Amino acid sequence: MKVKDIAIRYGISTLGLILVALGVGISIKSNLGIAPPSCPPTILNLQWTAISVGTFTWMMHLVFILLQMLILRKDFKLRYLMQIPAAFVFGYMCDASIWLFDAIASPATTYWVQVLLSLAAVVLTAIGIKLEVVGEGWILAGDFTTAVLSKVTKQPFSTVKVVFDVALVALTALFAWIAFGLLTGNGSTVVIREGTLILAFLTGICMRFTDPVIDKLVGGWVPKHNE
Repeated sequence: MKVKDIAIRYGISTLGLILVALGVGISIKSNLGIAPPSCPPTILNLQWTAISVGTFTWMMHLVFILLQMLILRKDFKLRYLMQIPAAFVFGYMCDASIWLFDAIASPATTYWVQVLLSLAAVVLTAIGIKLEVVGEGWILAGDFTTAVLSKVTKQPFSTVKVVFDVALVALTALFAWIAFGLLTGNGSTVVIREGTLILAFLTGICMRFTDPVIDKLVGGWVPKHNE
């Protein structure tokens, strides 16, 4: 593949990562709950504030990669290591997004504003995920781990995704209870609530509407692997 084609692919995928990271920042600002994959890094940041959400995010992704290695063993391909730079890129994009929205406004307190922010996070996440898929550049460890577990268990990706997300939320709630005596967060910042369900279930539904639009706008000029 030509250098120009690779640049286009990674450019589109990077734009996707930026939008997903913005979704993380907005969901945290909503204070109504965040997407399951971002729950563990956020609750850990509330306990150890010196370490950013983005840092905990890439650390979690490295754990996912180690899990993949243990599961796949000799079937773990060298190209899968591209998940490592993707983890760093995405993690620090999350930090940038959180910093941006912290600079703009305080966490939302009006319920309808909280819901609107959660819905905005859904749209950004849906579009971002689609751009990642279309670009076929970066590989995020969370999604690839779900794919590996789906292949090993011979269960549909969607089913494994739900179980995986529920496990992440459950671990977050357990840690929150141990650290703060609450299941939802630390008392001031909400990590698990309605927004978590909104992002978990509505993102897939939103993609049914946004995917065709992205395909029309971007899909036609994305370089093919056989070109």
